[in-house]
Amino acid sequence: MMTLRKDITKPATKNMATNVLLDANIVLDFLLKRKDYEDVRKVMVLVVEKKITAFISASILHIVSYWLTKSYGSAKSKDLLLLFLSDVRIIDANHEIVNVALTSQIDDIEDALQYYTAIHHRMDFFISRDRKFQEQAFTVLPVRNVSEFLKLFS
Repeated sequence: MMTLRKDITKPATKNMATNVLLDANIVLDFLLKRKDYEDVRKVMVLVVEKKITAFISASILHIVSYWLTKSYGSAKSKDLLLLFLSDVRIIDANHEIVNVALTSQIDDIEDALQYYTAIHHRMDFFISRDRKFQEQAFTVLPVRNVSEFLKLFS
């Protein structure tokens, strides 16, 4: 089984207890080693070192598993996801959260579902590359890209 931890070095960071929801594109950047892999890896260092606690929703897991399976096949994808989930927790939405999300002013349904799930579970940050989504966020739960989030720990 491959390990994700071998790719992670340990930079100096501030010691903050922070809960973050990782958007699907962030998880895919890490697991598929896409263009923003190095920055996302730094976030995962914070997770592994328990400086932050990372979460994804079950629907993000579903999206990520689809793309991983297309790239790596089912067996390797399952191994990667099990390893990833040893450091990342899953949260989910209930009927009420879905109703609130669908009646919200956030245009993108998936973004709205993730955002209100994160609010319900008292996340401190939502990490996403989606600029439009960042502009629609409320102060109660800021949406940051990876580099903006990492600046909080430098």
